[in-house]
Amino acid sequence: MTRLDTDGAAGQSPETEGPVACDGPRSLLLEAREVPLGGVRAMSVHRSLPQRALPMVGAWCFLDRFGPQEAKMRVEPHPHIGLQTVTWPFVGDVRHRDAVGSDVLVRRGALNLMTSGAGISHSEYSVGDDPVPLDALQLWVALPESRRHGAPAFEQHAELPVVSLEAVGAGAGGEATVVLGELAGVVSPATVHTPIVGAEVRIPAGSTVRIPLRPDWEYAVVGCFGEAHVASEPTGSVALDSTHLLYLGTSRDGVDVSSVTDATVFLLGGEPFEADIVMWWNFVGRTHDEIVEARDEWEAAAARFGRVVDHGDERIPAPPLPGVRLTPRRRPDRPRD
Repeated sequence: MTRLDTDGAAGQSPETEGPVACDGPRSLLLEAREVPLGGVRAMSVHRSLPQRALPMVGAWCFLDRFGPQEAKMRVEPHPHIGLQTVTWPFVGDVRHRDAVGSDVLVRRGALNLMTSGAGISHSEYSVGDDPVPLDALQLWVALPESRRHGAPAFEQHAELPVVSLEAVGAGAGGEATVVLGELAGVVSPATVHTPIVGAEVRIPAGSTVRIPLRPDWEYAVVGCFGEAHVASEPTGSVALDSTHLLYLGTSRDGVDVSSVTDATVFLLGGEPFEADIVMWWNFVGRTHDEIVEARDEWEAAAARFGRVVDHGDERIPAPPLPGVRLTPRRRPDRPRD
């Protein structure tokens, strides 16, 4: 449930040849691409973020869905810098251990939030010795300048607030679990460092519900289960299944989502992020040199990343850096330095 590849080539969108500007309402449908993780994990994920057309949504900079599949997960200790990992399970239990002493089960209904700060390491194992059903979202939130050099932390929240969503026309209303940040004035207990929202939205069969939005934030909707129809344009709607993300842009006060059968989507949103980021392997920084330094320290087993509880010397080595300098993921409407 974490990135173990160095696949930096974001998928190309047919609608655009480069990153879309964050300057108004959009209706950009992007397909998740399959990324095999291989090795002893024998797993694959579907990656919705980043994409060439969409490097970030607010502070959200990475989104994988692994599953539904049966797999034996054995992710040995590996490092992170400059981000928060957000794990939102659908099926299966996973044991999370990290360098701040956490040893918990990750399971359905609970948010697992790890803040790397300047550096942390962790491991993730499925429970048992045999392949088991697994399905979850793994997301990353880029940390702002005010927090990215701080201490690491971990928190788990089993009780999260739920927002009732108004029905549009006939049919029952829906509901949204506020996993991270704020939706419709309801705030998750999880610690955040930038204006943001992550919410699981459930639409009953035969209903249309309205999700309230903030016009100054940008948003995207990710399909999870069933097929939803998102009224992202004045004259029609966009069908959204579990292999697509729909970018909505900014300047909206709400969006209507309907489904013929029960459907579940995940809402991503937030204030456009304060800076361009450089992202490579499990690191989020601002410059190529920061990434090189973090890689070198991980390879040297520096104290910066700590030691994962109940692990010995086993660890995932850092892959080689590319032969070119890493460049920021820049939005076209952001002023250049």
